[in-house]
Amino acid sequence: MSTHVQYLIRPAGTSDIDDLMTLRTEAEGWLANQGTDQWSDVEMGARAISKWKDTIDDGRTWVLTDEDHRTVGTVSRGPADRDFWTEDDQPETAFYLYKLMTSRQIAGGGLGSLVLDWTCRVAALEGRKWVRLDCWRTNRGLQAYYEREGFTHVRTETPVHRKSGWMAQRPSSLILNDSSLGYA
Repeated sequence: MSTHVQYLIRPAGTSDIDDLMTLRTEAEGWLANQGTDQWSDVEMGARAISKWKDTIDDGRTWVLTDEDHRTVGTVSRGPADRDFWTEDDQPETAFYLYKLMTSRQIAGGGLGSLVLDWTCRVAALEGRKWVRLDCWRTNRGLQAYYEREGFTHVRTETPVHRKSGWMAQRPSSLILNDSSLGYA
């Protein structure tokens, strides 16, 4: 797959929070229209947003922009979520992907795939074998998307206090696109 638009990636800062919240709100609306309950719990959403702001402060969130420097996406990384990944999974061997979102205005244009390639490149540079994620257990469309992007379902965990838990991984050596993200 190749794309004609050059997308850039850069670390997020506090000045990006409003744009990132706009992306989150847009994603919540789109998910609701798709019939999924993902990100629909207001109380859980408030906790997740608070954690997200911490990842921005910690330098673990990136902003994706188009050629006109408009925010069109975001991605974060974090530690292995211990509700899902255990010592048996060798958590140190993976890059853990969180909160990949792209603007609905460019949906289907390949930006998500470029971001997944970027995470694989970062993981490989760090000597990590895998890119891992967990996603909403009931969001079959998102699960199918990740499988099309080279992720393999590892297992599904069902802690009662979480709605996420569909766990997947992709080898860090797997690059699917001829083009890549630029760095801003």
